[in-house]
Amino acid sequence: MQIFMALLVGLLFGIGLIVSGMTNPAKVVGFLDLAGSWDPSLGFVMGGAILVGGFAFGLARNRKRSFLGEPMRLPTATAIDRRLVLGSLAFGAGWGLGGYCPGPALASLASGGDKALLFTLAMLAGMALFEVLERISAARTPGKA
Repeated sequence: MQIFMALLVGLLFGIGLIVSGMTNPAKVVGFLDLAGSWDPSLGFVMGGAILVGGFAFGLARNRKRSFLGEPMRLPTATAIDRRLVLGSLAFGAGWGLGGYCPGPALASLASGGDKALLFTLAMLAGMALFEVLERISAARTPGKA
């Protein structure tokens, strides 16, 4: 049942990305181009996502188990540290330069575009590089493994 629900939710998310235009890099870059021909339509998509997410997290906060009976695992970190800021900057730079963020890039792979494939490969390489650097750092830091 869990795999079926994950598939259903992922499919719904992908359809939402396509319908909202998030899989179109030109639309995303137009949203980020504040000094040029700015396209504010994705701001409404983000606003709707924030409203739905706020409601969902508010509901989840008071639950011990998910609707499927699994234990709730909500994030507990609240600190804004150097790693968070640098990661956010890297994410934003990649989004602005490529016109994709991870979800829309994966949804765009279905169209067979070279740009989505190149972005996804670069994203995966960046994730692999992060893992390698994390392991090196953990090996060098006493008490951290």
